[in-house]
Amino acid sequence: MEIVEKIGDPNSAPFDRAREDASSPGGGHLLKILGVSFGLAVGIGGTIGVGILRNPGGVAAQLGSIWMIILVWSLGGVYCLLGANYLTELATMIPKAGGFYVYAERAFGRYGGFVVGWSDWLNNTLGVSFISVVFGEYAAQLFAPNLKGGRILFSVSIIAVVAIVNLIGLRSGSQTQKIMSFLKAIALLVFVGACFAFGGQLGQTAASQAAITSPASFSTGLVSFVLAFQLVLGTYDGWYSSVYFSEEDTNPGSNLPRSMFGGLAAIIGIYLLVNLALLYVLPMSQLATSTFAGGDAMSLIFGARSGQLVTILALLSLVGIINAIMMSTPRILFALGRGGLFSKKAAAVNKGGTPVFGLMMTTLSAIVLSSIGTFELLLAIGQFFMVIITIFLIVSLFVLRRREPDLPRPFRAWGYPFAPLVVLVIAVLLFFGYLVSNPYPSLYALILLAVSYPLFRLKRA
Repeated sequence: MEIVEKIGDPNSAPFDRAREDASSPGGGHLLKILGVSFGLAVGIGGTIGVGILRNPGGVAAQLGSIWMIILVWSLGGVYCLLGANYLTELATMIPKAGGFYVYAERAFGRYGGFVVGWSDWLNNTLGVSFISVVFGEYAAQLFAPNLKGGRILFSVSIIAVVAIVNLIGLRSGSQTQKIMSFLKAIALLVFVGACFAFGGQLGQTAASQAAITSPASFSTGLVSFVLAFQLVLGTYDGWYSSVYFSEEDTNPGSNLPRSMFGGLAAIIGIYLLVNLALLYVLPMSQLATSTFAGGDAMSLIFGARSGQLVTILALLSLVGIINAIMMSTPRILFALGRGGLFSKKAAAVNKGGTPVFGLMMTTLSAIVLSSIGTFELLLAIGQFFMVIITIFLIVSLFVLRRREPDLPRPFRAWGYPFAPLVVLVIAVLLFFGYLVSNPYPSLYALILLAVSYPLFRLKRA
């Protein structure tokens, strides 16, 4: 029997210090109805998108070797598993809506929490924006190649449609997520099967070109590997989506670890299979110059028209990601509003369990950004924020382990402190790497980060 519980009930899962009331001026409440199936769906659906059909070409261009390509995709999966290791402890220790803000506020106080919450909301809103840009590009190319302004029209339309679905309520959004995640996983497995079933002769050609380039020096090879690793991490981004809904989970202490690690296992498996399939079909020289490797593989096997089927698959995968982000992002503003760090309107929840004000703020901001920004710029700014957030979160783990060692922890990070420390070192290196490789987007991100202080002071005043 499905469990429906009002968050804020004193008999529900224990809250932390303030034991905040989630009663909403919107007349509704967050609904405690989610479980493992949704956690898996939002993790898989919020991660797997067109990136796995596009980015293998960029990775191949940097590395030029089958073994190095498989290595970097595998290491990206290991890095995310290490991230899930520390983040699952935080999420099960403080199972509240709002995601990363909640843990940072507990560790660093109100301003530290606000910085992370502000950064996380920006990162997710940028995510909706640049993913909708890609959706608009593919949809316009497929359905209206000669329509002026078609890209913006399709980008804005998909944001609006997904927002309406989520405005209806949590049930509507979660069911949509489950369906989209299932369909995209099946479609990608069919894609892999088609590559191995019909691309055998082409695979021999690809295998004969296992390594077409070699770095001129160790430093050049290292730079190429770092750039490829950044592409891989961007493709893995989103695996943590289930933590935003921990307060709406029927049993977060048990369900979140299963959702996080189970979802990541599925994502890593699918990513490695897709890469092996592409390497089996496409010669390395063609893969390294491809901007849409999935479409090129299908075109090579079945002819030019078949590439359109992969474009449709790409559009399907993008809808799932946009829906996952549009579900989670309003909950960041909900938590900030409930904590007194944002407008009280953000804590309003409708009868369906949706934070309405947060959804509208996210929708309008994403529409504006997708209309004026480019994919490359929006993505680069968002990745910078994600690295900053990662650093804050790992330090939060260390702070809370030291300050509150007796706090109930249904899941404890294994390999502590060494496993989280590895992720922290990599995150710091990536921070400086982004500063060097993306100076202008990093500058924009730092400006937006600095804006957090006057916004915080304004709300405190």
